[in-house]
Amino acid sequence: MMKLDGPFLRERLREGGGLGVFWSVLGSSALVEVAVEAAPDAVVLDAQHGLWSRQAIEHVVGTVGWKKPVLVRTVDGTSRSLGEALDAGAEGVIAPLVETAGQAAAIVAAARFPPEGERSGGGVRPLKGNFSAYYEQARSRTVVGVMIETVRGLENAAEIAAVPGLDFVLVGTGDLALSLGIAPSDPKHEAACRAVFDACRKAATPCAIFTPNATEAARRVTQGYALTVAANDIDLVGAGLSAAMARFREPRSA
Repeated sequence: MMKLDGPFLRERLREGGGLGVFWSVLGSSALVEVAVEAAPDAVVLDAQHGLWSRQAIEHVVGTVGWKKPVLVRTVDGTSRSLGEALDAGAEGVIAPLVETAGQAAAIVAAARFPPEGERSGGGVRPLKGNFSAYYEQARSRTVVGVMIETVRGLENAAEIAAVPGLDFVLVGTGDLALSLGIAPSDPKHEAACRAVFDACRKAATPCAIFTPNATEAARRVTQGYALTVAANDIDLVGAGLSAAMARFREPRSA
């Protein structure tokens, strides 16, 4: 964990600049290794909706964590889920479905060691070396993000964004649309995303947003979002296979 040279991810989020991450749900460490060669700014392992197990997360951190920061979208915002991801060596966590400032504050506390928080010291990866060095690095480098993706979270966006120790807020565009009862193409959805963005800007907290592809990610960066999803594995693999079969079935000359 956290062996990278140069500015670490937490610093880069504060500085802005529009980071592009690779989002993985398929649970394939080999695919993540391939993805890292494309030089994303970070990798997100989706343990909420994806196929990632604790052991698989440990493996990814061990193989690519020295090259690129690894974040985990946890199953939920409990101290157990957050602690397991961080003990596996992840550089940061993203907690889903956060709706109140109280929930966000509890997530920050669970992800940070004392005196900033309440995280328990342990885990095979943190303890296998110099725990004192790990502790100091974790205090300065651990990234804590929360997702706003419901109407209630939207209503409380200003309070959530202002929680001390929070490194960024991620707009979960898909679930937010579901919660609002509208399609993502509806202007009301864009207004909701903008409301979260404005709340973050007022609180001086970086705002991220889930994007379905690189084109949309680049567009969001021009709007000032600090982090976007440049690619996700399930869409890339599906699109690549579909394109290959379509090409194969094209009429061939005799």
